[in-house]
Amino acid sequence: MGVVSATDRQPDPDAPMVYIQTDTPINHGNSGGPLVNVKGELVGINTFILSNSGGSEGLGFAIPSSLVALAYPKLRQFGHLHRGEMGMVLQTLTPKLAAGLALARDAGVIVADVVASGAAERAGIQISDVLVSVDGQPIDNVLPLAMRLFTSNGDERVSIGVVRGERAFTTDVAVVARTNDLDRLTDLLDPETSAVPELGILGIAITEEIAPLLPALRAPVGVIVAAHAPQGGAADVVLLTGDVIHSVNGVRVATLAALRALMAAVRAHNPIVLQIERNGQLQFLTFDAS
Repeated sequence: MGVVSATDRQPDPDAPMVYIQTDTPINHGNSGGPLVNVKGELVGINTFILSNSGGSEGLGFAIPSSLVALAYPKLRQFGHLHRGEMGMVLQTLTPKLAAGLALARDAGVIVADVVASGAAERAGIQISDVLVSVDGQPIDNVLPLAMRLFTSNGDERVSIGVVRGERAFTTDVAVVARTNDLDRLTDLLDPETSAVPELGILGIAITEEIAPLLPALRAPVGVIVAAHAPQGGAADVVLLTGDVIHSVNGVRVATLAALRALMAAVRAHNPIVLQIERNGQLQFLTFDAS
């Protein structure tokens, strides 16, 4: 038990993230667990602590449940977050930064970089511009604009107030969905033929056409987890979107049909070992067949 001392703590003024700060004891192993209020309602997901001793010293941080609610549907569907982007790098403007650059303002957000041919450049934004508003709302740090992108799926425009020297103007910047080749795999799925019921997933065999959409693989064959399709009889195994299944109990998997056959052949409660590739690393997942 403890007290919430801040609901929007931002440890790094240039980071697009806020946290709930609490003196509730959060120790090693608690990360990912719930922070609940006195009514038992989820208010955050415990994330990290600041400590000199390694134990709880009253500075614990949790991701607010409102952010979790925004992220969860995307993580569930795609296995990663979808964010909009504008093609620029931003920093919170500080008095020292403003003084060193001889800027007339010392509050707002400064543009540190602009991507060539990106949406921001097309809208006329330049390096060292100071951004002062988003959709008519004043801003004094990176967070409001970062949150606007975090909650966007792209294909919209944002009105940005800009100060350049003694000139102030407003420009509309397109928000573009950040591309992710794995999303294109969902277009190839068929709920009937792609399902592996025992694993609760929809899979796609790696072919010459599929391989270019994926990061470089340690092994060029297997079945990639393209989506989750939870079913009552699915085993309790943690497979992430983008994982590649290379073998089942030591038997190599080359096609989706082979994976389905291997899984169906394992008797209930017998051990199963999957060799998978995740983020370029091979590992084994062990569980019992349902």
